[in-house]
Amino acid sequence: MPEAFEVIKHDLVPRHEVLSDEDARAILDKYGATPDQFPKIFASDAVARAVRAKPGNIIRIRRKSPTAGESIAYRYVVE
Repeated sequence: MPEAFEVIKHDLVPRHEVLSDEDARAILDKYGATPDQFPKIFASDAVARAVRAKPGNIIRIRRKSPTAGESIAYRYVVE
């Protein structure tokens, strides 16, 4: 049987992390937004499953950028 592929270890997949409730509140306050105003990611997405994200969580995505050094995006986890 083939070994399971770990999507979060692939070179082209940026770092994903589930925010704590406190960090999520801080981000929502910083941007003056509600969670549903953020781009969505399904809980069934391979990366969301890999980081054990649950519906209602907010995920921080850190991408390497040649111009900015690092680019940060957020996604709201939905069913």
